[in-house]
Amino acid sequence: MTRSLAGLLTGHRTKWLVLVFWLIVVGLAGPLAGKLSKVENNEASSWLPGKAESTQALKLQQSFQSQNTLTAVVIYDRQSGLTQADKTKAAADSRQFATVGKIDGKITGPIVSKDGKALQTLVPVNLGKDGWNNAPHVVDKIKTIAGGDTGLTVHVTGPLGNASDSGKAFQGIDGTLLFAALGVVIVILLITYRSPLLWLLPVISAAVALATAQGVIYLLAKYAGVTVNAQSAGILTVLVFGAGTDYALLLVARYREELRRHTDRHEAMAVALHRAGPAIIASASTVVVSMLCLTAAESNATAGMGPVEALGVAVALVVMITLLPALLVICGRWVFWPAIPHYGSQETVTGGFWAKVGINIARRPRMVWVTTTVVLAGVAVGLLQLHASGLTNAESYRGKPDSIVGAQVVAAHFDAGSGTPVVIISNAPQANAVRTAALNTDGMAGVTPPAVKGNLAYMQGTLRDAADSSGAYATIDRVRASVHQVSGADAKVGGGSAVNLDVQRASKHDRNLIIPIVLVVVLVILMMLLRAVVAPLILIGTVVLSFAAALGASALIFENVLGYHGADAGFPLFVFVFLVELGIDYNIFLMTRVREEAARVGTRRGALIGLGATGGVITSAGVVLAGTFAVLATLPLTAFAEIGLAVALGVLLDTLIVRSVLVTALNLDIGRHMWWPSKLAQQRDVEIEELAKDRPTYVG
Repeated sequence: MTRSLAGLLTGHRTKWLVLVFWLIVVGLAGPLAGKLSKVENNEASSWLPGKAESTQALKLQQSFQSQNTLTAVVIYDRQSGLTQADKTKAAADSRQFATVGKIDGKITGPIVSKDGKALQTLVPVNLGKDGWNNAPHVVDKIKTIAGGDTGLTVHVTGPLGNASDSGKAFQGIDGTLLFAALGVVIVILLITYRSPLLWLLPVISAAVALATAQGVIYLLAKYAGVTVNAQSAGILTVLVFGAGTDYALLLVARYREELRRHTDRHEAMAVALHRAGPAIIASASTVVVSMLCLTAAESNATAGMGPVEALGVAVALVVMITLLPALLVICGRWVFWPAIPHYGSQETVTGGFWAKVGINIARRPRMVWVTTTVVLAGVAVGLLQLHASGLTNAESYRGKPDSIVGAQVVAAHFDAGSGTPVVIISNAPQANAVRTAALNTDGMAGVTPPAVKGNLAYMQGTLRDAADSSGAYATIDRVRASVHQVSGADAKVGGGSAVNLDVQRASKHDRNLIIPIVLVVVLVILMMLLRAVVAPLILIGTVVLSFAAALGASALIFENVLGYHGADAGFPLFVFVFLVELGIDYNIFLMTRVREEAARVGTRRGALIGLGATGGVITSAGVVLAGTFAVLATLPLTAFAEIGLAVALGVLLDTLIVRSVLVTALNLDIGRHMWWPSKLAQQRDVEIEELAKDRPTYVG
């Protein structure tokens, strides 16, 4: 950011224009932000890999049944054995289930189990486009009809039961995450600033950024075809508050410094923006560009998340370098009360905690970075316990909702895959041959006769294994291999198990494709910002090491402390993207300051000054970001809890260990060569032995 632009944004008159502009924007965007949930697309196709066979089957299936149709498996259970009254009641219930919603197909059952202790009825209901929100309501109706008989236990499971429990988990997610993130940010800002007033300005700015981003995304979803689902909308809240507050912390810290050097607060803010702006813009650009890399994903859920989160961070950046500076200069120095930074007062980095850390590292920097690297690598070994091959339905929840209990009852009395059929669609002339091939496949309990409509035939198969088990996935592969061999059939295999299998494979593909792309993008941005090659390569290496250590530590905690025995297939990619994008921010904040000081006092002294000057604010920023992501753990969904905890842990690791200890030790050991091939690499630098006897002094 140029000095003239920074001055224009914070001028004596223009500050008011900036404020009025954002008041108008938030006045227009606020009402639209409240409508964002109405344009969320939570249809199955919005989550699936676009090219997967299960997605193709889902599209063909619409000729027979809507993709928004989910089957409720109503399971009745009496351990002492079913009575004739139980069977009569279930038959009557089956007829009443037609009133719970739009029935799409035939209600099947009640079907009595071989042991005579349970029976089940299959109810296909078209939930419409707003399926997640409708599912709990429909299931409640089913339970009201089926319940009421003492001794006869009733559960609703199957795809509709799972959707209901998932919908309940997501109900109110935006409000839950917003207030949790807001609470975390306020508490940490109060501790950081020790001011009863200053925390309000970053929080107000973050709220404006979130409302504006949600309003713009609403318009794009409604009129430009941008896909938004509950997952991307929920993470948007956390990301905007976390990243926006980080940028605010860096700017406010630099503004405080400049207030001690300038009598005019407008001039102080112009200098602060000019100095801190490039680091803030580079950090946000890293996140935005990296998020846009997600559009290359096969999975629609992952690809759709990219533009949504990128836009949110871009808006947060613009707000934090325009509205926040205007608010700060409008309020004046008193907003820092009781620790008001008066002109001419001294602020040194010699006595602070991070300055002392730097001095201790300077005594033996090589030993410090080698030891730190070995320790982090040792923690990364925990990756061997990370099983990111997908979660079963039971593992997906942190509790035990009714659909999971019902699935266990079904498995105890019927074929485990009952209620979650394998969908097979083929050309009509070859339908019988396809059915025979599927029926003769190991792991299949049965296949319905084909229903023909036009040139297509539709069949449903029943799995012997639980629909979300590895055995079921192996059966899906065998069925596909069998039916694909039927000449001219062009058969497609879909259904719930096939969808889960294809999502897992797409997640692995996306991870292997996107992680290298993101690394290259971040490396290029660092090279442009630092105008060097060596430093960016080293920083990328430290971030990758930090990511591996965070995953390793998370895996150990999940397995041995929290009792999570698996992780979602997309877990490594999401954690990588968030940690690399956000973790690199702290290295950018540190290294831009080190480079600024290195031009005057040499790299090694600049490293100590940079650590001392930025240590407190970066630590606060890391704690804020970790806290905001940790609120994901408040949700009852294992995947969100795992992502939130892993990112929070990784951010703290990056802030407290990697940035402060590892990067500083490398700066001190390598010295001016960090800036190769720029001119700074030729500048004379102090020797380590001499530096160890020195004490850093603040250089303004």
